[in-house]
Formats: sequence, structure tokens, C-alpha cells
Amino acid sequence: MRRSEFLRAVEHEFPGRTSALLNDLVLSPLAGQTSTEALAAGVPPRDIWLALCAEMDVPENRRHGAGRLEPRKR
Repeated sequence: MRRSEFLRAVEHEFPGRTSALLNDLVLSPLAGQTSTEALAAGVPPRDIWLALCAEMDVPENRRHGAGRLEPRKR
């Protein structure tokens, strides 16, 4: 997962709350860092996404493939 996919996934799953979740929510699985701090520290976006999903009780079926754009049609 790329950083852009991570940010798209957060906005899609939590519309209107992206900034607050990224900057204020402390994620226990990431040593008590926020998502923004974890990104700055070099934690892979996929790990942050999964930690955020776990913290916010996002169902398993909405965690995988999130943030990806639809393939271009040829």
C-alpha cells in the first residue's frame, strides 16, 4: 500500500474525520504513535492502515484492497 492509497482509504472509510484520526488518534499497535507520526517515522502505510482499522473496529472485509483506484479501462 502506498501513502496515497492509505490516505484515500482513510478518507473513504472515515469521511470528514480523516484529519482528526491521522493527527489525534494514538494507535497502541504502533507504540502509541498517531498515524501521522508513524508515517514520518517510516512505518509502512499498510501497517498503519491495519492498526487504524483494528482500533476503529473496521470489519475485516473492508480492510483489504482499500485505497486502490479502479484499473483504467482499455
